Amino acid sequence: MNTKNEGVISEIERYAIKDGPGIRTVVFLKGCPLKCRWCANPETQKSIYQLMYWPNRCIACKQCILECPNNALSWGNPGIQICRADCASCGACTQICNSQALTMAGQHKTADEIMQIILKDLPYYQTSGGGVTFSGGEAASQGEFLCKLAKECKKHRISTCIETCGYAKWEIFCELLPYIDYFFYDLKIIDEKDHMTYTGVSNKLILDNFSRLIQAKADVTVRIPVIPGINNTQKNVEQTIRFLLEQAPGCPVSLLPYHRLGASKYDKLDMEYTLAELAPPSEKEMFQLKEQFVSFGFPVRIGE
Repeated sequence: MNTKNEGVISEIERYAIKDGPGIRTVVFLKGCPLKCRWCANPETQKSIYQLMYWPNRCIACKQCILECPNNALSWGNPGIQICRADCASCGACTQICNSQALTMAGQHKTADEIMQIILKDLPYYQTSGGGVTFSGGEAASQGEFLCKLAKECKKHRISTCIETCGYAKWEIFCELLPYIDYFFYDLKIIDEKDHMTYTGVSNKLILDNFSRLIQAKADVTVRIPVIPGINNTQKNVEQTIRFLLEQAPGCPVSLLPYHRLGASKYDKLDMEYTLAELAPPSEKEMFQLKEQFVSFGFPVRIGE
């Protein structure tokens, strides 16, 4: 695969209104170096294709079991059982499954194929001030391909935005700078040890890249997923405010309340969701958190 001209995506969402200004097309690229415990899109964590099973759609025809070339499927309780060690993610079972109980997360697309979809909505971008948002997973994990797409968008004068966790080589962000209009940058946890506990990686690179983007005068909005008991503690809130006051005073902040909308995907991928019992923060808790940031001069929005 030519990584510059072809990438692996999980989805292309059209007519999005919460991923940057105006009406936007969101391109979700697969692959992420973080493994956040609260991740709402676990199907985007790996850069490879992944088979998903939706038992409520299954009509028990069992044709997929006969079709699988690696004998990775069997019938059990409940329904189809997938031996992940034997599954090659070839998609043979999904092609014969008329009820779409088996689907494949991930597809290869060239930059030209994606641009054909993007350009269909050019009039909406022009009238609403919208454009294209690159998301994931972590869009920068497919750095060459992402840069190719961003450059193509700019050839058509399309506004561009990236939603990023910040964990990528600085060289990728440096190359993107002339072609990305808005950076929506996640700051999850400031303490390095806690960050490693809940996301699986150090945050040194993330904090360093943030500082460099600010120094480069990039248009950065900080996004903070608010996870009760994990990063809405007074310790982390104070550390986050202190870091932002030092690096980017007055930077826009978006507070994103934790939700369980992606929890059901874990079972479909035979993955464990460890926060199943965690309740989302209340409106009062979100408002109080907002007021803390506002009191230090940060413009704050909730849920965007």
